[in-house]
Amino acid sequence: MQTPQRQFGDKGEDLAAAFLRSMGYRIVGRQVRVGRLGELDVIAEHRGTLVFVEVKTRRTAAYGPPEEALTFFKRRSLLRAIEAYRARRGLERLPYRLDVVAVEFAADQPVIRHHQAVALE
Repeated sequence: MQTPQRQFGDKGEDLAAAFLRSMGYRIVGRQVRVGRLGELDVIAEHRGTLVFVEVKTRRTAAYGPPEEALTFFKRRSLLRAIEAYRARRGLERLPYRLDVVAVEFAADQPVIRHHQAVALE
């Protein structure tokens, strides 16, 4: 059984994936576990580039915008998972980037912000 927090996060990921599809992205994976390195929220392809998308969902902006939750340590962890994913699938030569999709609920209406090519280090 999923916790309420996980259900809320999944709702944000569903909204993010739908948003990305509407922008022409092809979703190739969701909640992809990369061994003990962690989980990649959304993996998509867009114009020949493999796009790894970290989704941050918040109920309010009381603690700041959701995208600010992507700390240096989280980016470093994501980079390790991304590199392992690419190596395991033989995708090292394919261009890639990390995007962040922030989903924030204002009066129960989602506000979605897409940040492309977030610095990995």
